[in-house]
Amino acid sequence: MNSFILKKKNKATSKIGEVVATENLPTTAQSNNVNDGAAPAQKPIKVGKILFVLMFGMFIAILNQTVMNVLLPLIMNDLNTSTTTAQWLITGFMLVNGMLIPISAFLIERYGFRKLFITAMISFTIGSLICALSSSFPVMMFGRVVQAIGAGILMPLGMNVFMTAFPPEKRGTAMGTMGIAMILAPAIGPTLSGWIVESYHWNVMFYGMFALGIINLLFATAWFHPKKELSNPAFDLQGILYSSIGFGGLLYGFSEAGSKDWSSPQVVIGLVLGVVFLALFTWRQLTVEKPLLELRVLKYDIYTLTLIINSIVTMALFGAMLLLPIYLQSIRGFTPLESGLLLLPGALIMGLMGPIAGKLFDKYGIRILAIVGLSITAYATYEFTKLTGETPYSHILVIYILRSFGMSLIMMPIMTAGMNQLPQHLIAHGTALSNTIRQVAGSIGTAVLVTIMTQQTTEHLSNYTNALTTNNAFLNSQLSQLGSSGIMSLYSKAISTSTINGINDAFLFATLLGLVALLLSFFLRTPKINREK
Repeated sequence: MNSFILKKKNKATSKIGEVVATENLPTTAQSNNVNDGAAPAQKPIKVGKILFVLMFGMFIAILNQTVMNVLLPLIMNDLNTSTTTAQWLITGFMLVNGMLIPISAFLIERYGFRKLFITAMISFTIGSLICALSSSFPVMMFGRVVQAIGAGILMPLGMNVFMTAFPPEKRGTAMGTMGIAMILAPAIGPTLSGWIVESYHWNVMFYGMFALGIINLLFATAWFHPKKELSNPAFDLQGILYSSIGFGGLLYGFSEAGSKDWSSPQVVIGLVLGVVFLALFTWRQLTVEKPLLELRVLKYDIYTLTLIINSIVTMALFGAMLLLPIYLQSIRGFTPLESGLLLLPGALIMGLMGPIAGKLFDKYGIRILAIVGLSITAYATYEFTKLTGETPYSHILVIYILRSFGMSLIMMPIMTAGMNQLPQHLIAHGTALSNTIRQVAGSIGTAVLVTIMTQQTTEHLSNYTNALTTNNAFLNSQLSQLGSSGIMSLYSKAISTSTINGINDAFLFATLLGLVALLLSFFLRTPKINREK
């Protein structure tokens, strides 16, 4: 049974901000498992307030994930830790997220929306305070883990509420609205953190997260009362163990591959453990009576195809989000604030276009949006393969805005198209699997693109070095006139040029990923709306 239905004013218009609960008053026997702390049945529920609380919470959690790259060097210095150790503040957070997302469907069905959301926000808020007060690495690491426990639940829970709060024909606009939080936070994060590190101490960011968490908890206590039927599923310890080791191993392996060699023991062990335990997890879910994560959602063809396309796009998106700041800050010498400001307009475009793209999806379906969006995205990504040491800031800005516009047409609509094919009782499982695969795809994309950049940079530098050490008499005489300082300057220039060429090669691979997704988009169709409960 749907949690909400929109209250229609007439056939032509409807109000997104107000719906009426459809459940009848529960009997005494049902009262303990039907009403998840919700408002009394038949009482109109202000969905606008519920969705505001959700988007606010998701925005804070995503913002928190995007600020660490900027804050990390200062935290390393203050807490006196090495780069390898400090990197665990990011890796550990990601691993906890990756372990919790697959079991989010179980948690939602067991505890419902309200209890789970408030618990997640409390965990995130307490973790933020611990990070703000930390004066040693172990305390900081503990705070990040507590943060991650809350953040790992918020995203799939938020998507689940959005999918159940609106009928399928209105989900495009609704999910586009949710995309504002998902898109704006990653863009505001680097800009905001860049400004904070230039003006204040790094712990101000975590104090800010704590304050925002408290404010959202107050809103949640007053406004967050969605209804959710509870099914009280069995606790599958074996499935949770397989899932945690499997997805955790994969995420760890790919994240380490981005900074280490693919043949290093950490990477190999992580990936092998991930594959073995994911195989065990799959077997467990397909044989147990009530699975922790219902993998049979993959039987729905459009859901599966949109999942594949979304994964490919995520690989390209996450990797490129890492490559561009490297180019801007390490090669061109822009400050973190300047780098963040360049990314900001593109994110604002994506945020503004989210609801518009959702309305277009509701009206025209997914195929045309995906083809147009992926065509623009692939072209703009290809333009980033032409970077040089003198590429104008304004040109990079325009191309990034164009790429963001293309992304805005596909990110949320393609996810919504797949979800619309699922019956209501599989929505929680569909969102859990979708978020899990996106998390893994992001790690894979980052690892692969960073590896390509590193290897190609080495190869380009080797070619430059061979050219400089050639037996060409004229070249050797020119080099001897430069002196040691001139040769060092030339070598520094060679490193910079080689790095830019390596970044261009990585963007070329990202372009190919976009073209593969574009090809697959021609097989999309708008699925028949599944109204099965």
